[in-house]
Amino acid sequence: MFILNMFKSLLGSLGLYKKNAKILFLGLDNAGKTTLLRRLKDDRMVQHDPTLHPHAEELVLGNVRFKAFDLGGHKAVRKTWKNYFPTVDGIIYLVDSADSQRLKESRDELEQILNTAELAKVPIVILGNKIDKPGAVPEEELRQALGINVKQQINNKNIKEIDGRPVDVFMCSVANRVGYAEGFRWLSQFLN
Repeated sequence: MFILNMFKSLLGSLGLYKKNAKILFLGLDNAGKTTLLRRLKDDRMVQHDPTLHPHAEELVLGNVRFKAFDLGGHKAVRKTWKNYFPTVDGIIYLVDSADSQRLKESRDELEQILNTAELAKVPIVILGNKIDKPGAVPEEELRQALGINVKQQINNKNIKEIDGRPVDVFMCSVANRVGYAEGFRWLSQFLN
């Protein structure tokens, strides 16, 4: 019972309680996708091997249904991402903000996602992960590097729409449990 209540509380704090959603965790390898998924599932911080094959976590607790797909981020695996696009409700795109040498590569992958017609209405949360690491770029620099550098105000919330699709950036440290909850709360307002 304690674990059930703790998980409901966690989902509620992330804005996903009493919602059904299929969410993809995308981003380059080593961005923190599997670590975030583990953190959400059982609040563990474990060193993970690179994700070689896509995997899903589905948790059903009462009226809560949260299905997340960690598709991996190695170059060869990225070609399979499109197979999951037709029925997705939201995308969590993780970026290693401490790896400035790969920001262009991350931008290129993000642009492919943004240019995919079947994702035209799918909200995207960009999590600039690893802000706790030396050399992590600040939010404005990450926005600029990813081409998400214009903020708009909609309903008193910073948001950028790209062709009518909500997109926003949140800086976080999955390791230190900081920042990603805000991204999930933001995403939850666009989920049915």
